Amino acid sequence: MRWPPTTLLRRGLVAASSGKPKKKTIADLAKEVSLQGQRVLVRADLNVPVKNGTVQDRTRIALSAPTIRFLLDQGAKVIVSSHLGRPKGVVVEGQRLTPVASVLEEVVRVPVRLAPDSAGAATAAFVREASAGEVVLLENTRFHAGETKNDDLYAKQLREVSGAEIYVNDAFGAAHRAHASTHGITKFVAHKVAGLLLDKELTALGSIMAAPEHPVVACIGGSKVSTKLPVLESLLATCDTILIGGGMMFTFNKALGREIGRSLVEEDLVPMAKAFLDKAEARGVKVVLPRDFVVAPDVAEANQSRALHADVATYQGDGVGVDIGPLTVGDFHNEIKDAKTFFWNGPMGVIEVPRYALGTDAVTRMAAFLSQKGGLAVVGGGDSLVSVQKLGLFDKISHVSTGGGAMLEFVEGKLLPGVEVLDNAK
Repeated sequence: MRWPPTTLLRRGLVAASSGKPKKKTIADLAKEVSLQGQRVLVRADLNVPVKNGTVQDRTRIALSAPTIRFLLDQGAKVIVSSHLGRPKGVVVEGQRLTPVASVLEEVVRVPVRLAPDSAGAATAAFVREASAGEVVLLENTRFHAGETKNDDLYAKQLREVSGAEIYVNDAFGAAHRAHASTHGITKFVAHKVAGLLLDKELTALGSIMAAPEHPVVACIGGSKVSTKLPVLESLLATCDTILIGGGMMFTFNKALGREIGRSLVEEDLVPMAKAFLDKAEARGVKVVLPRDFVVAPDVAEANQSRALHADVATYQGDGVGVDIGPLTVGDFHNEIKDAKTFFWNGPMGVIEVPRYALGTDAVTRMAAFLSQKGGLAVVGGGDSLVSVQKLGLFDKISHVSTGGGAMLEFVEGKLLPGVEVLDNAK
């Protein structure tokens, strides 16, 4: 069961209730002005994995389709911009948007023409010559150094080649970056609004931080405490229970004086991990750490090694932890199954090795189970998304976020530059 934004609103779960003003959407703008014949520049997040000229995961492209289709149905002339990879301001042939354009054409079901560039007279002419009903996709914005520098000159060029007075940001995955195509461009257009996907992301994630239905359970994984500690601190304000997995679990176990072999530990953060556990206890927030884990002789040899399960309380070996163990999977299931709201970010183990992705896959199934019984499950992060797609559970989970860093920064309470510059809803 996937909760649409309107359902989240009825449940009282809105980003605006967290003190952040709700942003005007393209649907709102369409009620105020006619979009017929208007050029509209859409910043989409089409940053997808491409191998040998073939898109490996089309999820983000497919999720951009509703906004583009909405605009086409309104009679607008749609120009789309996006980045792909990190070409660092120069043209990299392997990072052109050619394969992306082909997939985009499939999902929006109209011709998509790839422009030669995202700036310059030739690109402006290319946009002008596009026929009604066609979508123009500008070439990779990061081929220009001005993109990541949030350069006004490049931002103005984007406006000029598109000829748009209406700008739509639908790229939640890039909303935490103050780049020319997500931030600077808004200085040069009359209307700057959120796309349908961006609005849905803000609504779903806002539900976690605003007025969630309790019990609220969060599961945080990944390898480093350093990248997740701010999120954990923020979640103390709303969560009843926090589950900790992934490589970061060993830093927390080390903080409790437990033996963890040669598993990944951020030694300098052990005191901060202990301080977090103490703070959670003082606030009455239950923190569940893994009581068993899967051990390999070495991460580099994980695919060839024999799987061993180790008990955290009694382990005395020198192996490396590569996944949460079966007892921990059971513990996590017992916490998640009765939740009303569930937030998950980060893998439970070394998911690059299939048999050490079992913990991550188990949490994915738990999120789907909770969603299907009427709870709200919000899942995000690139590695989590891999598991969701692999298991075919995307449509079974309430909300799967397209953002990695943007999702974490939003939950931390940080302002997202690409969102803050958009027009507020009336």
